[in-house]
Amino acid sequence: MLQRARTLVAIAALLTSAAVAAFPDKPITLVQGFAAGGNADTIARIVAEALGKQLGQPVLVDARSGAGGNIASGQVAKAAADGYTLILLTGGHAVSAAMHRKLAFDPIEDFEWLSLVSKFPFVIASRADGPITSLAELLAMARKAPGTVSYSSVGIGSTQHLSGELLQSAAGIRLLHIPYRGGAAPLQDVLGGRVDVMFDSVTVTRAQAEAGRLRPLAVTSAARIPQLPAVPPVADTIPRFEVMSWTGIAAPKGLPEPLAQQLRSAIVRVLADPAVVRQLDATGGVPSPSASGAEMKAFVRGQVEQWKKVVVDAGITPQ
Repeated sequence: MLQRARTLVAIAALLTSAAVAAFPDKPITLVQGFAAGGNADTIARIVAEALGKQLGQPVLVDARSGAGGNIASGQVAKAAADGYTLILLTGGHAVSAAMHRKLAFDPIEDFEWLSLVSKFPFVIASRADGPITSLAELLAMARKAPGTVSYSSVGIGSTQHLSGELLQSAAGIRLLHIPYRGGAAPLQDVLGGRVDVMFDSVTVTRAQAEAGRLRPLAVTSAARIPQLPAVPPVADTIPRFEVMSWTGIAAPKGLPEPLAQQLRSAIVRVLADPAVVRQLDATGGVPSPSASGAEMKAFVRGQVEQWKKVVVDAGITPQ
C-alpha cells in the first residue's frame, strides 16, 4: 500500500513537471474587472501584448466589469490554478477588502501573488468651462454648500471613491458621491456638466485636458507629475495628502511555484522593456515590479489596512 502511494506521488510529480516544462502551450487569459477603455483595461492590454511576446503565446484580455472589480476577482479566485488564467488587480482590490465585511473570496489568501505592475496618482478635474477653476475654489464651494458639489467615481468601493472620502475627511468638507460602473460615463457626465468634478487616472483625463475640455485641479501624488507638470498636488493645499493607486498581476491560489516563478520573471522582463515603460508613463504609471510573490502579498495586505483606516475615519459603514 505504501509503495503504491509513493508510486502515485511520483507519477503526479512527473505529470506536474511535464506540464511546467510545456507551459505555456496555449493562449493565456488576463482578466481585468473594469469596463473596456478605462485605466485598468488600458494597462492590461499594454502588459498582455508584451507578456505574450515573452511567453510565446497570446495573452488575451478579458474585461469582466462589475462590483468594483469583485466579479472578476471572485471568478479568477475559483479558476484552475494552471497559469492560464491571470488577473490584473488594481488598488480597488484593497479598497473593496476594506469596504466589505465579507466577500465571495478572500482578497489576500485566495490568490497567488506574482508582481506589481505600476503605481500612479489620480487627477481631480472639472469641466474646462465650468465654475470650478482650482482645488481651493472647490473646497470653498463645498464649505459654503455642504453636500451639493458632486464628484464621480468608477463605483462604490473603488479607489477613486475612497480618494474622495479621504479628501472630504482631510479638508473638513462634504461632497456628493456619484458612483458609476466605470467606462466613459463618469468623464462624459463631468464634461456635460451633470457632475461637478471627477477623480480618475491620467489615462482617462489627460487627453481631454490637452484638448481643452477638462480642467485638472490637482493630482493626488505628493509632488507634480511629468505628464501634467502644470497641475499642483493636493498637498499644496492640504498638507501631507497623498493617494497612489496601483496595478498588479495575480493568479488563483495553488499555482505551482515553478509556474509562478516563470510568470513573475516574464512580467519583470516586460516592465523593463523601454516600449512598455513609455506606454505606462502615458497612463501616469511608474513600473513597479515585485521581487517576490511574498513582497507583493505584503504590499496588498498593507494597502487593505491603510484603506480600512480611511473607512473608519470617514465614518463609512462597511457593506
